[in-house]
Amino acid sequence: MSEISQIIEELKLCFEGEPWHGPSLMEILDGVDAKTAAAKPTPGAHSIWELALHIAAWERAIRTRILERRALQLSDEENFPAVTDSSESSWRQAVESLRRNHEDLIQTVSQLSEAQLSEQVPGKPYDVRFMLHGAAQHAAYHGGQISLLKKFSSQIPT
Repeated sequence: MSEISQIIEELKLCFEGEPWHGPSLMEILDGVDAKTAAAKPTPGAHSIWELALHIAAWERAIRTRILERRALQLSDEENFPAVTDSSESSWRQAVESLRRNHEDLIQTVSQLSEAQLSEQVPGKPYDVRFMLHGAAQHAAYHGGQISLLKKFSSQIPT
């Protein structure tokens, strides 16, 4: 298996497969409704919804870094976009955007050459390989946070 194929597999498993560490991000998000996604059961923490938007934003940013070969940093508003409409349809759109950004990232990675993995990310002290492994770790990390928020939200009296 090529290194590109291995990275794609890692990205897919963390997002919607069966990773070794537990449930994938989409498995954790399964069954989450807009009310639960918008809840903030822990003071100072982001909501599930904010974390989903954050993951989507970074998968889009990583793809842009690869395609445009330019330094890119997200503003605070881009990093954790505000939830301005907490309807069910808006939540479904957020999840669909997350899924679409992930599929776009997978498509972009599938078109890379093995040599491109060693190219430095513009403006960063690391290469594309490191960034892509980090994307999988990022989804797993925030998936863990979302899992805890989901449990905490279910304990809040309605």
